Amino acid sequence: MGNFNGWAGDLRVEVGGHGIVSHTGSVAVRALADRSGLTGRLSCATARRGFEPVHDRGRVLTDTAVMIADGGRVLSDLAVLRDQAELFGPVASDPTLWRTLNAVDGLTRDKIATARAKTRVHVWNLIRQRHGAIPAAKVADADLGKTIVVRLDASIVPAHSEKAMAAGTFKGSWGHHPLTAWCDNTQECLAVKLRPGNAGSNTVTDHLEVLTAAINQIPASHRRDLLITCDGAGATKDLLTHITTLNATPGRRVHYSVGFDLDERARTAIRAVPRTAWQHVLNTDGTPRDLKDAGVVELTSLLRERPQPGSKTSPDALKGWPDDMRIIVRRERPHAGAQLSLFEETDGWRYQLLATNTPLRSRGRLGQIAFLEARHRVHARVEDRIRTGKATGLNHLPSKSFDLNQAWLLAVGMACDLLAWLRLLCLSGDLAAAEPKTLRYRLLHTAARLVRGQRRRTIRIPATWPWADDLQACLTAALSLPPPN
Repeated sequence: MGNFNGWAGDLRVEVGGHGIVSHTGSVAVRALADRSGLTGRLSCATARRGFEPVHDRGRVLTDTAVMIADGGRVLSDLAVLRDQAELFGPVASDPTLWRTLNAVDGLTRDKIATARAKTRVHVWNLIRQRHGAIPAAKVADADLGKTIVVRLDASIVPAHSEKAMAAGTFKGSWGHHPLTAWCDNTQECLAVKLRPGNAGSNTVTDHLEVLTAAINQIPASHRRDLLITCDGAGATKDLLTHITTLNATPGRRVHYSVGFDLDERARTAIRAVPRTAWQHVLNTDGTPRDLKDAGVVELTSLLRERPQPGSKTSPDALKGWPDDMRIIVRRERPHAGAQLSLFEETDGWRYQLLATNTPLRSRGRLGQIAFLEARHRVHARVEDRIRTGKATGLNHLPSKSFDLNQAWLLAVGMACDLLAWLRLLCLSGDLAAAEPKTLRYRLLHTAARLVRGQRRRTIRIPATWPWADDLQACLTAALSLPPPN
């Protein structure tokens, strides 16, 4: 048997290295916050008349976002930046961080939201300069062009200790139930609202608040063509009516694509669909699926008021919903273990419904029901955004205080934005699509030597590090971004 310990036979460990700094990739994230103007605007948003703190509160907030982007989960993780003053300069203490977050009240949150929105205008201009346009949302073998897609979804954040407003969730766990909004084009976190664990999925007031906050985060020049998506749990009459009223603004087109219940009215309509009416479902590559495996059809005409045999009129099954709403149903053979209703078990198909206000007369493929169904199916990408958000501070609330945890989620949203901007403005190749854990392992947590000379500091990345060139390009790009005018 070989000696597998030979490689470590001459190793010794001691504390006393000089000029070595860790987490050097986080310099790029911090530089993004500063060069984009986020730090300066947060400083103005959190300023208090007659109070000049040792550590600027805007600086503290951006350092918190950098720490979370770097993988921090609790307030004390700010020590990763603070203990490397040679690289990051003075960083606030844990008590200062606590006081900063604790001072974020409702008015301050509004000011921070305004600061983020103004910063996003500059960042999106930089994205357009680098890529030619804001990335388009992908659907099947095509994309949605200039349409900006806002995806709403809620998630459970478990609580393992006494925290304010923690409650039993619909999944039987204990914790909170925050509602989030994400930009599918850029993967930015547009808004987060912390809610008790027993908050309802279809609470329309929360959805309207988060949707309004999300739209306000989108630069005004990009609000003319929007698509709002959410699952069936969040789709309510009031939400769709509100989205419909947004189209009253001249020059603005706001469409929605939301889940819809498979209730008795829908089951009745499905039974009336002729066998020949089913159309092909599109695969992710745009190719049609066999009708034996899946199909799609529009139910609107079967649900709206129409004459029945022996009667001049029949009840409108969609009464109270927006007049231009269309209902589309997809059916497919259920996979093993799928949870089916009694109707589906009897019928042998699994059904999924969606509601949209995209009309048939829309240009291109948008009016085709198969494409509309494929467009809604990719709403599942919001689950990836929430999953990566939970890997970036969303899955752990550090305090018992509800308000402080809400302030923490503001920092989480900014951390998600900074990582999205890092991919869009500073990275290329596979790293431009990498998830947070990959970015941390390959770039953000890299150790390097900090050398002083000629009145400058130089980060010397080990030449043997596999991603040394990528990290150098990333740091150089972040440090050279043009600041806002």
